[in-house]
Amino acid sequence: MRNKALIPNTYLQSLAMIVGKWKTVGTHPLLPGTELLGRTVFEWIEGGAFFKMSSEIYHPEFPDGLAIFGSDNEGGEICMLYFDERGVSRKQTVQVEGSHWKWQRDAPKFSQRFVVTIESDGNTMIGKGEMRREGSGWEKDLDLTYTRLEQI
Repeated sequence: MRNKALIPNTYLQSLAMIVGKWKTVGTHPLLPGTELLGRTVFEWIEGGAFFKMSSEIYHPEFPDGLAIFGSDNEGGEICMLYFDERGVSRKQTVQVEGSHWKWQRDAPKFSQRFVVTIESDGNTMIGKGEMRREGSGWEKDLDLTYTRLEQI
């Protein structure tokens, strides 16, 4: 039996522009002068009902992670559920506006936001991360440049 819900979620179609395999190069303030190489894959799952991100950075200080994107049409939002090899799980809200997409989590002890700009060629993305601990000011976090390796 085929589940009839295995169809594209039209509310998530704004993410279609990032589907593919990407090489990442990044920096993090905790490791100054260290180039962080990795890979991220963005893909549709369950017939397009959901969207998945798989990420890895080839450095022992950074965990491999997975995220599933879904929507709440009535609430008018896209949500991302993140999980990594440390057992860390977080819910983030996602916004897509033109050539920018971002995710953000506001929590009393630890908040994060990550803003990505898609370059006009569609094959390069620049991501800037920030974090905030226990109500302090925002500070730099992981920055990544994504270069598309393959459309999938």
